[in-house]
Amino acid sequence: MGFNCGIVGLPNVGKSTLFNALTSTVAAQAANYPFCTIEPNIGRIAVPDERLDVLQKIDNAVKIIPTQLEFVDIAGLVRGASKGEGLGNQFLANIREVDAIIHVLRCFEDSNITHVESSIDPVRDAEIIETELMLADMESLEKRLVGVQKKAQAGDKESKALLPVMQTALKALQDGKLARTAQPDDPEQEKLFKSLCLLTAKPIVYVCNVDEASAATGNAYSEKVMERARKENLTAVVISAEIEAEISQLSDEKEKQDFLSALGLKETGLNQVIKAGYKLLDLITYFTSGPKESHAWTIKRGTLAPAAAGVIHTDFEKGFIRAEVVSYNDYVAAGGEAGAREQGKLRTEGKSYLMQDGDIVHFLFNL
Repeated sequence: MGFNCGIVGLPNVGKSTLFNALTSTVAAQAANYPFCTIEPNIGRIAVPDERLDVLQKIDNAVKIIPTQLEFVDIAGLVRGASKGEGLGNQFLANIREVDAIIHVLRCFEDSNITHVESSIDPVRDAEIIETELMLADMESLEKRLVGVQKKAQAGDKESKALLPVMQTALKALQDGKLARTAQPDDPEQEKLFKSLCLLTAKPIVYVCNVDEASAATGNAYSEKVMERARKENLTAVVISAEIEAEISQLSDEKEKQDFLSALGLKETGLNQVIKAGYKLLDLITYFTSGPKESHAWTIKRGTLAPAAAGVIHTDFEKGFIRAEVVSYNDYVAAGGEAGAREQGKLRTEGKSYLMQDGDIVHFLFNL
């Protein structure tokens, strides 16, 4: 089960620099001209989780395997992207394929780095991108609506159910609202809504890319973005992509911490971005742990035990019998599985068990 976040924004806002730092590589070319990213670059990044280190010590595990998120570096959009300006059509298609959007906004001055709009205004930049995504969504719905209406009139049940969902979403977009504001509460209608794959229905987090001096406190530009995020009930984080690029080149953990401390930072901005992406997708982590390895696994919140087992291997889901479960806190307090079993903290759960974040699980299955 893979989850990915697309990194989007105008050209020259720091997307590829951020992606390079995220993946600790120079896979994405970061250059001072528009469209230096021609194909989306993809990198898988470990999600930081201190619980894994604790589990490794308790179980004397040979290794730890963290859960991962996939990040896609998508080339810069410009005004008119929805009409094919720049490399718009190709990149709008790339955005459509991701689960969530990391929207990078330039919040720093630098006369050596050009800005396609000739001035620094992150809120305006956010509006440009959102407008292009909304226009693309409107065009997509308008094209599909005619065919769906005909099928609905002919008595097609699926089209009859889909039509009002499409009409509501289109009305919201025509009123200048993002598609996510039209997401239905009804579970069946929600499934139909998600099937539309609308760009402005995707969850989003703003990343304010600031200069080094503003990394710890933010600046006037990032505060405007924060205010916008609060109004829209969205998440925003402040980072300096250049600082993150420097940190990513340091291999020694103590050296990294010393570097962060010198800048007045508690953790890397990248950790904030990764955690924000994880939260954005409404994901949780469960663990399997023993002498061989302590392993983290990613699932959607609300996943039942058999489906969670299927993340490890499809056979686990097909032949699921039961799950032996201990909460993380109980596992740590008991000093491991044996202690948890002795203290009665280990539970046997069936097919209807709803997985919880931090569960440590042993699945029993039979084929």
